[in-house]
Amino acid sequence: MADKWADVRGSVAVGVIPTIAPYLMPRYTAAFAKKYPEAKLRIVEETTPVLVESLRDLSVDLAILALPLRHKDLEFFPLRTEPLFAVLPKEHPRAEAKSLALKDLRGESFVMLRDGHCFRDHSIAACVHARVKPRIAFESDQFSSLFGMVAAGVGVSLAPEMAIDRNADCRYVRLSDARATRTIVAAVLRGRSFSRVQQALLSGIRHK
Repeated sequence: MADKWADVRGSVAVGVIPTIAPYLMPRYTAAFAKKYPEAKLRIVEETTPVLVESLRDLSVDLAILALPLRHKDLEFFPLRTEPLFAVLPKEHPRAEAKSLALKDLRGESFVMLRDGHCFRDHSIAACVHARVKPRIAFESDQFSSLFGMVAAGVGVSLAPEMAIDRNADCRYVRLSDARATRTIVAAVLRGRSFSRVQQALLSGIRHK
C-alpha cells in the first residue's frame, strides 16, 4: 500500500528543547528527509517557555517538550518515558551499584544545567521530593560539560537516559525513585488545522 504522505511538499517547523534536540533530532531529520524529499523541515532548538510562545504565534508547528506542562491551549501526544540516572565519578562509593535512590546522594555537591532548562527544574523537583537539598557547585548549558565536571570529581549530576555518554569518564547508575523518569511529548496548539506536510511530521514523530 502506498504511503499517503509520499508526495507531501511544503515547509514545516519543529521546536525542540536542548536536552532532547541533539539526541533525538539528527536521526529523525535524516529519516524525514529520506521519506519526504519534497518537504522542507526547519528545526528550532529553544527552551520550553520560548517554544510554548512559538506554538502560540505559529512560528513553529510542533514542539517536542518534557512534562510537566500546564498549558490548556496546547494538546500533548506522549512519545516516550525514560528513566533518570545518577552520574557519578568512577571512584564514588556507589559507582558500581545497580541502582540507587536520590536520598543516597544527600550531602553531595551537584553539577546541574542552568536556570531556564526544564530538566534542571525536573531534577530539583525530584530532589525536593526525596528530601535532598543539592549544593550546586557548577552550572552549564550542556550535559557534556556536566559529565566532564563529574569525571573531574567536582560533584555528581542527574541525566536522562538519552543523554548518557558512555565515552565520558564517569559512571551512570539508574535511580530507583518512583519520580525519577522523564516523559517526552509532542505539543501542538489545540484546535489548529494542519497542512499535509505538518500532519506528516506529527504522524512521523508519534510513530517513530
